[in-house]
Amino acid sequence: MDTNAFFVLKLFVLGICANILMTSGLSATEDKRQQNQKPNVVICNETALMLDMSRCEDDFKRDMDLVDPKNWCNLTYYIKEYNTFSTCTEQNSERIGCFWPNPFVESFIISLHKHFFSNCTSDQVIWEDPPDNMLTILIVIPVLLTVVMIALVVWCSKRNDVMV
Repeated sequence: MDTNAFFVLKLFVLGICANILMTSGLSATEDKRQQNQKPNVVICNETALMLDMSRCEDDFKRDMDLVDPKNWCNLTYYIKEYNTFSTCTEQNSERIGCFWPNPFVESFIISLHKHFFSNCTSDQVIWEDPPDNMLTILIVIPVLLTVVMIALVVWCSKRNDVMV
C-alpha cells in the first residue's frame, strides 16, 4: 500500500474515533447519571411574581421620575433604568420558577410602556428619497460592475481560445 494512502487511511480512522468520542457524551441515553435523576420541576407562583413585578415597577417609576418627561422618548436618557427594570423582571421570574417572558410579565411591561411611552410613536412614517448624488452612486456602481464583469468574462474567454 502506498504510504500516502496509508496515511490518509489512518487519518480517516482517527477522525472517526475522535467523532465517536466527542458525540458519545451528547446523547442523553448514554449518560447514566441523567437516567437516575428526576427533573427539577418548579411551579410558577403568580402571586409572588405579581409582588416582585410591582417592586420592579416601583423602582423603575422612581428612576423615571429623575428623567425629564420631555426625554422619555429618547432611549439614551433612560437606557440604564430600562435595563435595570428588564433585568429585574427576568431575574425575579426565573427565581420564582416562571419562564420569561410569560403572558403576565408581558402584560405588565405593556402597561408600563403605555404609561411612560405612549406619546413616543409618530402617527405616520415619512419616507424621503435619498439625495441625488447618493442616488446616482447607488445606480452607477452596480451598472459599472456589471459592465466590468461582462468585459472580464469576454476577455477571459478570448484568451482561452488563444491558449488552446
